[in-house]
Amino acid sequence: MRKLLAVLTTTALAALGAVAVPVATAGPALALDNGLAATPPMGFNDWNAFGCGVGEQLIEQTADAMVANGMKAAGYTYVNIDDCWALKQRDANGNLVPDPAKFPDGIKAVADYVHNDGLKLGIYEDSGTMTCSKSGGFPGSLGHEDADALQFAQWGVDYLKDDDCNQPADQQNVPATIARYTAMRDALQKATAQTGHPILFSICEKTDFGVPNSAWPEIGNVWRTTGDIHDLYSSMVANFTKNVQLAGLAKPGAFNDPDMLEIGNGGQTDAEYRSEFSLWSEMAAPLIAGTDLRTASPATLAVYTNADVIAVDQDPLGRQATIVSSGDGHWVLAKPLANGDVSVALFNQTDTPATISTTTQAAGLPGDHAAYSLRDLWTHGTTETAGSISTQVAPHSTVMYRVSPIRNPSRMPPNVSLDVSSVAALTAGEAGTVTETFTDNGLLPVEKVELNLTAPQGWTVRPLTPTRADAVGSQKTVQARFQVVAPVPDQLFRTDQITGTASYTWLGVHPESTSVTQTAVTSPPVGAPYRTFSSATDAQSHFAESGQQFGISGAGTGGLSTTGDAYSAIYRPGAVGTSSTVDTEVSSQQGLTGSGAAGILVRNDMTGSGTGPEGVALSASPSGGIQLQWTSTGGTHLDSVAPAGGTHPMTLPVHLKLERTGAATYTGFYSFDGTGWITVGTATVPGQADTQDAGLFVTSHAGGSAATAGFDGFTVAGGAATPPSATSYEAEAATNTLAGQAKISGCTACSGGKKAGYIGKSGTLTFNGVNAPADGDYAMTIAYLNGPPSRQAMVSVDGGAPQTLTFPVTTDFNTLGVMNLTVHLAAGTNTIEIANPTANAPDIDRILVDDQPGALT
Repeated sequence: MRKLLAVLTTTALAALGAVAVPVATAGPALALDNGLAATPPMGFNDWNAFGCGVGEQLIEQTADAMVANGMKAAGYTYVNIDDCWALKQRDANGNLVPDPAKFPDGIKAVADYVHNDGLKLGIYEDSGTMTCSKSGGFPGSLGHEDADALQFAQWGVDYLKDDDCNQPADQQNVPATIARYTAMRDALQKATAQTGHPILFSICEKTDFGVPNSAWPEIGNVWRTTGDIHDLYSSMVANFTKNVQLAGLAKPGAFNDPDMLEIGNGGQTDAEYRSEFSLWSEMAAPLIAGTDLRTASPATLAVYTNADVIAVDQDPLGRQATIVSSGDGHWVLAKPLANGDVSVALFNQTDTPATISTTTQAAGLPGDHAAYSLRDLWTHGTTETAGSISTQVAPHSTVMYRVSPIRNPSRMPPNVSLDVSSVAALTAGEAGTVTETFTDNGLLPVEKVELNLTAPQGWTVRPLTPTRADAVGSQKTVQARFQVVAPVPDQLFRTDQITGTASYTWLGVHPESTSVTQTAVTSPPVGAPYRTFSSATDAQSHFAESGQQFGISGAGTGGLSTTGDAYSAIYRPGAVGTSSTVDTEVSSQQGLTGSGAAGILVRNDMTGSGTGPEGVALSASPSGGIQLQWTSTGGTHLDSVAPAGGTHPMTLPVHLKLERTGAATYTGFYSFDGTGWITVGTATVPGQADTQDAGLFVTSHAGGSAATAGFDGFTVAGGAATPPSATSYEAEAATNTLAGQAKISGCTACSGGKKAGYIGKSGTLTFNGVNAPADGDYAMTIAYLNGPPSRQAMVSVDGGAPQTLTFPVTTDFNTLGVMNLTVHLAAGTNTIEIANPTANAPDIDRILVDDQPGALT
C-alpha cells in the first residue's frame, strides 16, 4: 500500500506541479482491517427520499418498519443518517453537535434505539471543511478526523459515509485526497482501539479529484465509483456502466459502490427497478434502500426482499460479476459463487424486446456436464439446459439465473425460449407479420408444441403457417408466422399488449407453457404535407397526427448538442424562407427529463442529421427551460444557447414562436396565453440555406429511453412580424410587498430561483408597479406551484373586487403550473394582490402581463 501511495503521489505531483502533501500524520498508513463488510453492506439511507428532512423520528420509525416489514429478516442491517443532522457550528470544544430540533435526544439515544431493534446506525460526514448540503453546509471533518471518529464510536455509530465536498485548493488533487481518507481510516481504527466499537468506512469521493478506484480497497470498506444516482432509468444505467468495469477490485471487506438504490421512489417502472436490484446484486454492490420504508408498497418490498437475488449479492466469495458480452445494449454478466454455481444476468438496456443469449461455458461453468439447472431468480422456477442460456428479455428488463451443474436433468422441465418478433414498427390499419420462434434449450425433447398469438379486441390475428409441432428435440427450433392488423386509434398514441404463447409437454405427460408479452404502440398516421424522420436509433420512434394535434415519441443519446445529433421530427420540407414564422404549442410530455427537449427545429435538411449543417431549435427542456439553440459555426450540432439554463423554466403547455428575418437571423418567443410573448433570444446563424425544413422535434437525451411530447398546432407562414409582448414580474422582486407570514424561499424550478410561499390566511403577496399603457382588459398568467390538494387564491387589482381562482395540483411545490386570466388595469402603474383570507394559497413564482390591452381568448 505504501508503494501504491508513493506512486500515486509522485505521478500526481508531476502532473499538477503541486507541493507534496503528507499521506498520513500519525505513523505509517496501514491497510484497512476492521473485520467488517465481509459481504456488501445492506441497509437504508434517508437522502434519496428525504434530502435534508432527516430527524430522530424518521430514523427510529424506519428501524421499526424494517423489523416489521421483513427488511431486517432479509439481511438489511444499517439505518443510515445522511447530511443535515448537525448544527452549523461545532461547540466550544470543537465537537460536532446534533441539531436539537431534529435529534432532541442526541445521536447516542438514536443509536441505542436502533441497536435495540437489532440493527445498526450509520452517520454522514465530509472529508472537507463543510458537508455537501445546499442548505449552507455543515461542519466537515478536515483536521478533526480523530475527534469526530472517537465521537462517533462513543455514540455507538456503526457506519460512516464520508463525502468529499468543499475542499480547500491545496486539497483538490490525488495525493491530498488519498491522505484525507487515510487519515479518517486511521482515526476510525484508533477510535475502535479506544472504545472497542468498530465502524464500517464508506468513502464517497466519487473520483472528483482523479483518484483511481484502485486506491480505495486498502482504505475503505466500500467506495463510490460514480456520481450521485437519480430516480431515472438513464441515471441508473449510467452508474451501472461505470461500476461494472471495476470487477477486479471487489473482495470481502472491500466493494465498489454505484450509489444507493432508488427502488420505490416512483421515477422508474417496476421492470427498471428489478433491473437495478439485479445489476447491483450481480456487481456485489451495497444494497442501501433509498426510499421511505415506512410506507413502501408490497411491490417495492417484494423487490427489496427477494431472497434469491440477495443471496447473489451476499455470496461469501465476494466476487463482482464480469462482462461476458455487451453488444448493442444487450448485456450478459457472470458472477462466480462460493459453492461453484454462477449467477448470470441478461440485461436489455434498449427500448425494444431482445433475445439475449450465452452459454454455460462462456459464463465460466465447467464444460464436462451434460446438463445444468437454471433457477430464475425472479420467477423462482427451475429448468434444465444442455448449455444454452437464452431468453427474450423485455425492454429495460433483466433476467437473472443461478446456474448449477446437474446429473439428472429428468427431474425438471427443459429450458425453452420463445421469441416474438418486434411489434414496435406496426402501422395502424395496415397488415404486418409477427413471427414466433420456439427453441428447446434443454437436454430432453419436448412434445405437443402449440404456438399462439393473442391481441386486444379490435385487432385481427391470423396464422400464416402451421402452429403445431409433434416434437422439438434438444437445441432444435420451430417457427410460426401470424398476420396482424392493428386498428387506427382515436388518440395520438395507443398502447396495447400482444402476447405470444407456447404450450408443450415433457417426458410425454408433464404440461408446461411459456409466454412473451410485447408492447405495441400505434398511432394515427402522419400525412402530407408532413413527413417524419428520426436519427435517434437507440429506441423505436413513433409519430402521430390527428387534426391539429401532433405527437412524437423518440429517444436520442446526447440530443442535438453532440455529434450524434439525435432527434425525432415531424416536418414540412422547404417551408421556411428568409422571412418566415413557425408556431406551435408544446401541450404535454412524458418521460422528458434533464436535458431532453421538445419544440421547433429549423434546418436546411431535416434528414441530414450528423452530416449536413444543424440549424436552430426553440425548445422546452426540464433542465434548460425555454431556450434558443443554434450552431455558431454552421457545424453538424448545436453549440450555442440563449439564455442561460433555467432563466425561463419549462412550464407546459407553452406556445413557441420561431421567426426568421433575412439570411441568418432567428428570434425565439414563448407565451403561456398565446397573446403576449416573451423574447427568448436572437441568434445569427451561418450556413443556413434560403429555403429550409421546419419541424416539431423530441430528443430524450437519455440513451435507450424514449420521451413523448404532444403538440397543438404546427403552422409555417411567410413574414416575420414581432409579436405583441408581455412583461414578467417576479414574486421575489424587491418592489413587491409581502404581508403576514408570506415569505420568499428558494425554488430550483422557478424563474430567478425563488418563489413566494405561505400565502393565504394572514399572508399576502402584492405586485407593485404593474404597468399598463391604457385603461382596459389585459391577459395575465400566474406561474404557481401547488402540492395536493388544489388551492384557491383571490386576485385583486388596485384594491378592487377580487377574482377567486382554483389552482390545480402541480404534483408538488417544486413543479410549475400556469393559470391564465383576464384583469382590468388602469393606465399607468397598478398593484395586483394575491391572497386567501381563510385558507392556504399556492406558492407563486411570477406573473406575466400582456403589454397591450386585450382580453384572454
